[in-house]
Amino acid sequence: MARIKGTTITLYETTQTGTDPFGSPIETENPITVDNVLIGYPETEEINSAISLYGKRIQYTLGIPKGDTHNWENKKISWVDAYGKTHNCKTFGTPMTGIEENIHYSMPWHKKVYCESYEDI
Repeated sequence: MARIKGTTITLYETTQTGTDPFGSPIETENPITVDNVLIGYPETEEINSAISLYGKRIQYTLGIPKGDTHNWENKKISWVDAYGKTHNCKTFGTPMTGIEENIHYSMPWHKKVYCESYEDI
């Protein structure tokens, strides 16, 4: 029996390192790898809803593994696919999180995140 397996992605977390002369935060990006992330395509109704709600088009949906505690809102991410192409995206919207205890043990993902590719930003 084949088992579904996610891919390793790079999540760019931001850390405030100071403020500029106008009081705006200065942030640096720190790359962090996250294993076993499912990458899929959105359904038509998800695309239409995201355009209505956020004015953005979903390029990919991400399945985040159980136990992950990273902040996925408005973050840059990247990964390399099986053909060697690097995909660069930015997440948007509020991640949809399921209750881990209510998700069958054979399903290791509990959070869904939307992202759009850089080419569309």
